[in-house]
Amino acid sequence: MEAAVEKAPVGEQQPKKKHPPGLYLLFLTEMWERFSYYGMRAILVLYLTTELISGGLGFKESTALQIYGFFTGAVYITPIIGGYLSDRFLGQRLAITIGGIIMAAGNFVLFAYQSKEVFYLGLALLIIGNGFFKPNISTVVGELYGPNDSRRDGAFTIFYMGINLGAVFAPLVCGYLAETYFKTTINGVVHYGFKYGFLAACIGMIVGQILFNVLGNRFLGDIGKTPTGKPQKSAEHVAKEKQPLTKKEKQRTAVILILACFVVFFWAGFEQAGSSLTLYTKDFIDRTIFGWEVPISWFQSLNPFFIIVLAPLFSMLWFKLGNSKRGDLKIPTKMAFGLIFLGVGFMVLLLAVMQTGGSAGEMTTKANMLFIVMTYFFHTVGELMLSPVGLSMVSKIAPIKLASLLMGVWLSSSGVANVVAGQLASTTESLGFFEVFGIIGIAVIVAGLLLLLLSKKLTAMME
Repeated sequence: MEAAVEKAPVGEQQPKKKHPPGLYLLFLTEMWERFSYYGMRAILVLYLTTELISGGLGFKESTALQIYGFFTGAVYITPIIGGYLSDRFLGQRLAITIGGIIMAAGNFVLFAYQSKEVFYLGLALLIIGNGFFKPNISTVVGELYGPNDSRRDGAFTIFYMGINLGAVFAPLVCGYLAETYFKTTINGVVHYGFKYGFLAACIGMIVGQILFNVLGNRFLGDIGKTPTGKPQKSAEHVAKEKQPLTKKEKQRTAVILILACFVVFFWAGFEQAGSSLTLYTKDFIDRTIFGWEVPISWFQSLNPFFIIVLAPLFSMLWFKLGNSKRGDLKIPTKMAFGLIFLGVGFMVLLLAVMQTGGSAGEMTTKANMLFIVMTYFFHTVGELMLSPVGLSMVSKIAPIKLASLLMGVWLSSSGVANVVAGQLASTTESLGFFEVFGIIGIAVIVAGLLLLLLSKKLTAMME
């Protein structure tokens, strides 16, 4: 850590109002990595459930949705391991490169071989590569700035926009290649070009890595090259860790654990986007505009698009509330409204299911695509009210001796939620979409109302 900190003033030597060019290199690197991840993810369930003769793998829907849930859950767990290895042995820069290469290899495997056995190898490479890449690039962003640099928050805002830009364009490009450009019909049999979507994801990852490694020394210097080793702790820090938790610290720990449980509810519903919502969009939504059919995967660009549009508005809202007499909303209250807005999104979707029926055999008509658009809109509003405040809260109120453990618990709750999301989505085949969407929607609204009731008490425990 000391070597990295010594390099941090490089960022401070820049003019006060300008960010170091290394930030924009990291912005582009992360943008291409997210392009790769979200492009692959956008077509994953479609690839799994499409018949072999049509370019897919022919999995049952329930099995495909469970695989999807396991995959999206695992990518939240492996960064804990990757972060440990980079801190102790590799350094962030090398870990980012290793992760990028492994993820590119994973997507290339999915492109080159269409078989169930090799598919699992490709998925494993993507999970492992993400574990090396994801926790380290954010760390390097932070190391561009000194601990008291006022530009730090703005830098992470810019970096976050890179994530969402990649996420917006990935489904558009990979989905268009898979579902439209390379779609062919031979003897009445439709064949999709899913493998070319995976190839595009692979190329995106390679582009990001070329930029990162060619320009890294010029714009990042030695930042992130040296493993920090076992963190050095001051005598005061060690003494604090040995002290038993105070009553207030125990209360704050309890708040984090309670809110983590509510977070599982949120992400289990939110992550239906790439699974059950994708399959519902495929079979029950009228996707035609002036005779042209919108690719199914394009709808997954709505969430990052809405984030880019709405995030500045929410930032202004919180700023205005913070300067008002009543003050900003408390963290548990914001999270409660996040859950409720997620539930409202599912209620909108239920209106569509009431028109179409909840299974293919019941379908009498297809629903207007505005139902899906509005569902993603409300889900994004919920995300902006819940997600940004969570990590900040944990970092602020976690007791020193439990800080790393509680951050790991918080991140792991998202991984658990993704696995649960896959299990929930897999029941649509047996229960039907109306029942599953209804159960999820009611559950998260009830959870939100319960959190609202607890908000005052939890806020008092946090302070």
